[in-house]
Amino acid sequence: MPSSPKFFYPPSRQSWISYTRKTSFLIFSILIGISGFVFGLFATLRLNSEYRCSRSYEVRSVSVAWEEGENKVFGDIQSQNVVVQQKNRYKVMGFVGIQTGFGSAGRRRSLRKTWMPSDREGLQRLEESTGLAFRFVIGRTSDKSKMSELRKEVAEYDDFMLLDIEEQYSRLPYKTLAFFKAAYALFDSKFYVKADDDIYLRPDRLSLLLAKERSHPQTYLGCMKKGPVFTDPNLKWYEPLSYILGKEYFLHAYGPIYALSAEVVVSLVALRNNRQVVIFRMFSNEDVTIGAWMLAMNVNHENDHSLCEPECTPTSIAVWDIPKCSGLCNPEKKLLELHQRKSCSDSVTATSN
Repeated sequence: MPSSPKFFYPPSRQSWISYTRKTSFLIFSILIGISGFVFGLFATLRLNSEYRCSRSYEVRSVSVAWEEGENKVFGDIQSQNVVVQQKNRYKVMGFVGIQTGFGSAGRRRSLRKTWMPSDREGLQRLEESTGLAFRFVIGRTSDKSKMSELRKEVAEYDDFMLLDIEEQYSRLPYKTLAFFKAAYALFDSKFYVKADDDIYLRPDRLSLLLAKERSHPQTYLGCMKKGPVFTDPNLKWYEPLSYILGKEYFLHAYGPIYALSAEVVVSLVALRNNRQVVIFRMFSNEDVTIGAWMLAMNVNHENDHSLCEPECTPTSIAVWDIPKCSGLCNPEKKLLELHQRKSCSDSVTATSN
C-alpha cells in the first residue's frame, strides 16, 4: 500500500520562515554573547594596562617643608607637602639629590642629554636597574620670573625635590641640611648622596659602591681631602699658625659628591631647630661644614677616589675637573663631550638621548 503523499511534501513556506527566524535568532544570540565576552575581556585588559601606566606616571616632583610642625606650600608648584614625620617612605637602595640652582637650567639640559634620562619612563628604568632614585634639588626665590620658569620645567620633566628654603650660595650649608632631612622624610634608603649638577656620573657603578657590605653602620663616603681644623674660638694669637703650616687637619669629602649612610642622616634629622644646629658650627663652605659635623659625630670615613676622577676610566664613578674646578669646567659643554666618549657612556645605564 503506497505511503501517504503528505510525508514527501516539503514544509509549508510559513513553517520554513518560522524555522529560519528561530535559527537566525539563536545564531544572533550566540554572536552577541561571544562579542560581549570579547569586549569585556578587552576592556578588562585595557583597564589593567591603563592602571599600570597610571602608576608609572605618578607625580614625582615634590615640595618639602622639613621644620617640625611646618606645613608650607612651595608657591603653586607643590605636588605633595611632606614633613619629616612622614611614615610611608619609598624604599630604595640609595637616593641621589642633584643640587642645582636657578642659574643652572643649561646644566640640567646637558645632564638630561647624558647620564640622566629626560623622560619619566627612562628615569624609571634607570632607578629600577640601579636601585637609586634621582631628583634635582632646588630652593625657592622671590623672583617671580625665575619661579615661573621653574614651574614650566617641573611640569615638563617632573624630576625635582623643591625645598622651602631661600636658594642662595651663602646658605648652601643650610640647604644641604634641609636636603638630607627632606630626603630622609621621603625615602627609606641605605645611603643618601649629595651630588652637584656639574659632574658626569656613572649610576651603575655608584650603585655597586653603595651596595657593598660595610662593618661600620655610620659611614661618610667620599673622595677625601684635608682641611683646617677649627675647634676653639678662643685660640691664642700664635695657635692659628699651626693650621697654616698644616699641622692640624681633618679629612672631609670634596663637595661635588659624597654620601651619608642612613644612620648618619638620622642624627642630622634629629637637629630639629636652629638652637640645636648652632651646636654644629656652620662654615661658609658646605663641604667643610658637613666634614666638621662628621668629625664631631665620630663616623667612619670611607675614602674612594673613584668619586673624583678627572677622566672616564674603567673604575671611575664621578668625573670632574679636579683640581682645576669644583666640578666640570664649562659643564654644559663638557658633559656632552664626555658622553660622546665610549669610555664614559658605554654603560647599561647610560642614555642615548
